[in-house]
Amino acid sequence: MARSALLNVMVSAVTKAGRPLARDFGEIENLQVSMKGPADFVVAADRKAGQALIAELTKVRPGYSFLTKDRGLLPGSDESHRWIVDPLAGSTNFLHGIPVFGVSLALEREGQIVAAVVFNPVTNDLYVSERGGGVFMNDRRLRVAGRTALADCVVATGLPHLGTPDHPGAVRKLQAVMIEVAGLRSSGSPVFELASVAAGRIDAYWQEGLQPWDIAAGALFVREAGGKSSDLWGGENMIDTKTICAGNEKIQGRLLTALTTARG
Repeated sequence: MARSALLNVMVSAVTKAGRPLARDFGEIENLQVSMKGPADFVVAADRKAGQALIAELTKVRPGYSFLTKDRGLLPGSDESHRWIVDPLAGSTNFLHGIPVFGVSLALEREGQIVAAVVFNPVTNDLYVSERGGGVFMNDRRLRVAGRTALADCVVATGLPHLGTPDHPGAVRKLQAVMIEVAGLRSSGSPVFELASVAAGRIDAYWQEGLQPWDIAAGALFVREAGGKSSDLWGGENMIDTKTICAGNEKIQGRLLTALTTARG
């Protein structure tokens, strides 16, 4: 695919930030098996990737602000543009040696996500999208799956775990969906779940308790792949409600119905 100047800037930034993550990932198995050693190593890897990403983007687009997982809001002189950054999406996977993680970058212009790039440096999978231009993985255009019956679908979510807000409510939603679908999956990384919906590997995805950097890039991917994303009430307020439901238009609506029934 022919990339715009904007996408070239974004791809260059995520690949420069991501390559050291691949090297660091190779060291995880060599660390002493303890909570402190590997966890501290992951925090350091996350910080290095974030610093590299911010430095690269500031050099080519000075004045843009940042919203980042590790540093919060970094205001810039250009109030109409904001980078939404997760330098290590899937950090728990990284910590446990699971190769589903990467660098996630989205650009918000006047409140709208207009471009997104996600890079997994272990698999070398690069997802790129610009509003109105489709979404591509390694230059292959992606489309959401075409299934129309929940009973035929494989659906993804984050499984309830220690610390999940409203754990009983999350379990009710999980149970409500389990009896409707062909299978459930959880990769441990929201942005890669949404990328899988865009690629048609997963039919739909829902999740609560998300942050802007979990949603921004993946929601654009799904929409540019011909799918639909909304919050769990069917609206556009995904960032503020910290929720998302995504899939092709028919399956997304049917999944919302199942989740609404579980909510009572």
